[in-house]
Amino acid sequence: MSLKTKAVLDIGSNTIRLLIAEVDTNTTIQRIYYEHKIARLGEGLQRTGMLSDSGMHRALLVFSLIIDVCQQYGIAAADIYAVATAAVREASNGLAFVAEVKAKLGLNIQVISGEHEAKLALAGARLGLPSEVGDEMCLFDIGGGSTEFTRVFQGQVKDSYSLKLGVVRLTEQWVQEQTVEQVYGQMKQVVIPFLEKLESFWGKDAAWPQYLVGTAGTVTTLAAIAQDMQTYKAEQIDGYVLTRSRFNHLRDQLLNMSNQERLAIPALEKGREDVIVAGLAIIDMLFERWNYDALVAVDSGLLEGLLLE
Repeated sequence: MSLKTKAVLDIGSNTIRLLIAEVDTNTTIQRIYYEHKIARLGEGLQRTGMLSDSGMHRALLVFSLIIDVCQQYGIAAADIYAVATAAVREASNGLAFVAEVKAKLGLNIQVISGEHEAKLALAGARLGLPSEVGDEMCLFDIGGGSTEFTRVFQGQVKDSYSLKLGVVRLTEQWVQEQTVEQVYGQMKQVVIPFLEKLESFWGKDAAWPQYLVGTAGTVTTLAAIAQDMQTYKAEQIDGYVLTRSRFNHLRDQLLNMSNQERLAIPALEKGREDVIVAGLAIIDMLFERWNYDALVAVDSGLLEGLLLE
């Protein structure tokens, strides 16, 4: 068996995530090191169409730390498989930022499409799901700047679709002088046209997979809170069933808290205390429109998909 140590990096609109793992010839993944930082690279993009100086500065600091960690495992900056998603692909200065990172740090960043992002998230998610779920599901991946949906029937991908709908984008659009709690209903209404666009793509006689499956920060955070986790455990997230009634209880609990009060919840990390509400609005509308009784959470996703690729 040939083992290779690899490092993959997911550069999202809100979070930057690193995974170092050993991968064998049978595509079995053994995690060695995982870390993520909320850099909010997509801050201000909704308003200006550009990556902000502060967001790029925060991201560069995170990249430097990540490169130092990888070097401790014998992985050079140039050998890190790094991809950037919605914020960088949409920003008018996104490619200039990629070039700056390459020049300053030697880190090569590939900007991927929403469809490629969905494909990677699917490949990774299937590693953490029972086969009966992974073979019949609608997988959604809520990011800071976009949300990807993939339908799978009888183990085969039917289609993938990416919406310009994300928690950072939605928060910045609606939370200005008002609090997120005051505009929650408006957020939900904003989600509707996006879902209508997705449903139109599927067609009026669209088939519905048996399971609704969610990955990425909003879903995994809710699954961790639901289990009262004091320390995050990825293996307890994979396959966790969050019922609609339990979601409604968590939603009401979180909406009645201030940002500071949310930070007192061990499973909710700093940097997610405001955008979690936008994530709630998106999931709320999925439940309302599609009438699923529960969603299945999975921690595995884009990073694991990158390792397989």
